[in-house]
Amino acid sequence: MAKILIVGCGSIGGQLAFELIAKGHAVVALKRHPPPIALEDLIYFAADVTELTSLKELPVDFEVVYFIVSPDGRTADSYQAVYERGINNLLEVFSSGGSSPRWIFVSSTSVYGQTQGEWVDEQTIAQPDSITSHFIRQGEIRLIDASVHNIVVRFSGIYGPGREYLLRIAHQIPSIQQYPSYYTNRIHQQDCVGVLLFILESHLAGSVMDSYYIASDDDPAPMWEVMNWLAQQLNILGPTVKVVQQDVIQNKRCNNQRLKKLGYEFQYSDYKSGYNALLEERGYN
Repeated sequence: MAKILIVGCGSIGGQLAFELIAKGHAVVALKRHPPPIALEDLIYFAADVTELTSLKELPVDFEVVYFIVSPDGRTADSYQAVYERGINNLLEVFSSGGSSPRWIFVSSTSVYGQTQGEWVDEQTIAQPDSITSHFIRQGEIRLIDASVHNIVVRFSGIYGPGREYLLRIAHQIPSIQQYPSYYTNRIHQQDCVGVLLFILESHLAGSVMDSYYIASDDDPAPMWEVMNWLAQQLNILGPTVKVVQQDVIQNKRCNNQRLKKLGYEFQYSDYKSGYNALLEERGYN
């Protein structure tokens, strides 16, 4: 069993911690404001990764570090604080302590700047088109430069309980681009936890690992299709057609074959299975 640090133990990190503890791993969760009551056997360490002094008492004898930190806001400064200063601070602490744990870094498919419906995979050049995604990409590079054994997992749009943005939009009868198709990519948060656990287990089993993995379901579907399907399930009016120019942004389509070839099986392989489960929880089905 491994000693594991989860940096940024929010909804996904917290669920991951529960799964890891159930499998017998020793887990420490680094969080700025730990809850008053922790899971049994989960140890919290209160610290802010953007402040080096708050990390001075952090143990360094971890085999694996999960980095699942969310910036405070959608600003360049917030992203730079987490993905530049935060990562550098942790690397300095581990280096000073003579420790070199393997990192599993939660990134985003937003590091791909493609906008014309192209397929992207881990061999596609990642050139972000926003300053916030630029700092995520710089964090990826910093960690892979630190060790080729570190792993970057690029999640697409996360949905699930508490992440119900599209359900709220559907009720507003939105205007949606129909032609050309605007593709969306997503992953259920249960699969986010599943992927992170699977990556660790593959590593501990001695599997040959790549540096980068795209974690997105099997069905990068047009938003028009998704919103119409949701409207049918909710028994509400569907979206109206948004008239656009032919050269408008069409987003991208994420290829998950590297992760699947490693052996991961999605619990929710497309938006219909994932949203059906979510709607059933909400009493719609």
